[in-house]
Amino acid sequence: MDLKVFMAAFGIIFLAELGDKTQLANLMMSAKTKSPWIVFLASVLAFSLLTLITVFLGEVISKYVSPHRVKYVAAFLFIVVGILMLAGKI
Repeated sequence: MDLKVFMAAFGIIFLAELGDKTQLANLMMSAKTKSPWIVFLASVLAFSLLTLITVFLGEVISKYVSPHRVKYVAAFLFIVVGILMLAGKI
């Protein structure tokens, strides 16, 4: 296992998820249900499944599209979403 890749992925995801809506949903569900371990397990399973799908799609896309192009498409999509959010469309 490449420890450098592991630590980079861990750090990026950890920082990106701080204060995210997923954390707020987990907080609310745990407080409402009074079952923190069930909420934790369900959250871990759901996030793991989504991550598996995302990583698989990334692997498939990388066979057809260069990382350079993916970076520009992602940047463009972030800009479009930002503009739509500022305009109140989403």
